[in-house]
Amino acid sequence: MTDIDIEQYKVSDEPFYEAQSDEVALYQAAYEARLPVMIKGPTGCGKSRFIEHMAWKLGKPLITVACNEDMTASDLVGRYLLDANGTRWLDGPLTIAARIGAICYLDEIVEARQDTTVVIHPLTDHRRQLPLDKKGELIDAHADFQLVISYNPGYQSLMKDLKQSTKQRFTALDFDYPDTKVETSIVVKEAGTDEETAARLVKIAHTARNLKGHGLDEGISTRLLVYAATLMNKGVEAKAACRMALVRPITDDADIRSTLDHAIESVFG
Repeated sequence: MTDIDIEQYKVSDEPFYEAQSDEVALYQAAYEARLPVMIKGPTGCGKSRFIEHMAWKLGKPLITVACNEDMTASDLVGRYLLDANGTRWLDGPLTIAARIGAICYLDEIVEARQDTTVVIHPLTDHRRQLPLDKKGELIDAHADFQLVISYNPGYQSLMKDLKQSTKQRFTALDFDYPDTKVETSIVVKEAGTDEETAARLVKIAHTARNLKGHGLDEGISTRLLVYAATLMNKGVEAKAACRMALVRPITDDADIRSTLDHAIESVFG
């Protein structure tokens, strides 16, 4: 039993998510079987929003961890802390999720050190257990617990990729930027802009995405399109908003900037 307030981890309001294919049904089937899931796709294409939406749809608590290169195993599972009465154990987010039956979402898992990701292995096979070595406790994961990880395979170097021993513990869903119609509707909904403006922004994004691998590491994300539309809603002139939200964040290369600035000029005149 646990005295953790589960409600604090519930997604109370429905996060807007526009399905691209059959990913909702596929994820739901994986959850019903409590299979671990790996979400792969470019930055800003909706991976995190999708997990938030599914947690809301399933009515399950969600604990999200933004992984980084300084994250240790103790950051995930927990550690002893000193206080006025001596030492006390503090559960980490992975441990809390395993105890209460939450969906634990490790965002950009490859940013974490490989020796850290090893701790998730016993939770992703038939054991569904989490050993707390420092505490001498073995946790049997709650029946509702599910582990979800995400990363961007197109952006990662060979030094920052998941080991096969980790990858093959997960089912996987591939995400990409939505098609033109869906992405336009997302920008309209998220930014509260008109359809014509949203369609113009999507056209610029397609130009940038065609440059991926030819001077750009990443294309313009759907998230950045929403940012541009939001700036325009605040009275920022369209071309200035696009330069600020769509071009300057993704490249410092003068030639690429010039190419994208010309695309903006052609679309917004």
